[in-house]
Amino acid sequence: MVRFKSSEYIKYSKFLCILANKLNKFYFSKLNKPFKVSNKLKGKGYDPVTNIDKAFEKFISKEIKKKFPNHQIIGEEFNYRRSKSDFSWVIDPIDGTRSFVIGNPTWSNLISLNYKGYPVVGLANFPMLKKFYFNSSNKTAFLVENNKRKKIGVNKKVSFSKIKMSAAFYDRISFNQQKKIPKILKLMQFPCADALSYAHLAEGKIDVVIQCGNKIWDIHPLIPIIEAAGGIISRWNNDTPVKAGNILVTTNKRVHNKIIKILKPLSKL
Repeated sequence: MVRFKSSEYIKYSKFLCILANKLNKFYFSKLNKPFKVSNKLKGKGYDPVTNIDKAFEKFISKEIKKKFPNHQIIGEEFNYRRSKSDFSWVIDPIDGTRSFVIGNPTWSNLISLNYKGYPVVGLANFPMLKKFYFNSSNKTAFLVENNKRKKIGVNKKVSFSKIKMSAAFYDRISFNQQKKIPKILKLMQFPCADALSYAHLAEGKIDVVIQCGNKIWDIHPLIPIIEAAGGIISRWNNDTPVKAGNILVTTNKRVHNKIIKILKPLSKL
């Protein structure tokens, strides 16, 4: 964890809130129309990208460059804009592109500001759901829905026997590997809706999220929101989530430690 001034939190969280509203106007005025889809993996699997992903990333990068011209930018679609600055922005223009392609409204725009490599301010914006999540410090997170702001927090008091879990392995974990964690399979009561599941945990609606194969742009924007809401986030081997990969998020240490033990057979993946 890095030290970050309260005035800096206010400055950058305000920028992200303004940007969320700009993104929504941009989408509904310019991008809410037929789109083109291509497969990044070119027949070796399925990882869709659309021209809307690319348009969003260009728009976000342009807004950041206007306000903070010396900052680094790391985007999913257009890679890196390097500089010597300690500040870097990580962008997932559309998290949940598969959902976007089929008209599922749970997709989002994810953006984080990293300071010296650690995510300190995050935004998860859901244009179709008319809401976004952000943090204004390392201890305060908010939901803005229909232009009304509400402070959010995780359900810290939940016991392991009463947890609500959202999990997804997609094609990253084989069936034989999954059989090594039968307790997890039994507890997977709720579907995983990409960033929305993490946001719901920060809001206190669910208690555990387990996901694998995350890239930095999938998870960095969510780290500061989750931590500010009181959640605990790590990799399956209890390492820092900044490295991305296989991610576990919970609402308290007791639950987190117990699930880390259950996941131990797969902790080296």
